[in-house]
Amino acid sequence: MPHPRALPLLLALLLPVAAAHATVRTEAGLTESAAGKSETYRLNVPTEKNIGTTQVRLLVPAGVTITRFQVTPGFTRSVRLNGAGLVTEVIWKGRIAPLEYARFFFQARNPDQPAALSWKVYQTYADGSVVAWDDTDAEKAPASQTTVK
Repeated sequence: MPHPRALPLLLALLLPVAAAHATVRTEAGLTESAAGKSETYRLNVPTEKNIGTTQVRLLVPAGVTITRFQVTPGFTRSVRLNGAGLVTEVIWKGRIAPLEYARFFFQARNPDQPAALSWKVYQTYADGSVVAWDDTDAEKAPASQTTVK
């Protein structure tokens, strides 16, 4: 019989991988927001392997305008801009150890019209493997969705 303190760790290791994945939610934890609203979003990225995560790449959905980022200690951030100077991609480099997660906060303005936003996230591990949370395999690695009403 395992030690009682080991039980939560054992249960966490036995949970299905699909139960935890890279998600984008509002600061309040919602999957809905209002059209044209300035919103604080959080990208939550857990490490789901026995090796650390070293990079997180976020593709910004069309119509979303990122205005600023919260500093995430231990991570460097770079952005790719389009011809209009809008952020289209964000890359955070750092380390998220096994059994840990990181949250990356950013402020953005939602599209002016109702829309279904698909947040595509690419999680790179220390061994170079990449998990694509982008609906390539919607059953195992779905992209996070936000409904703008």
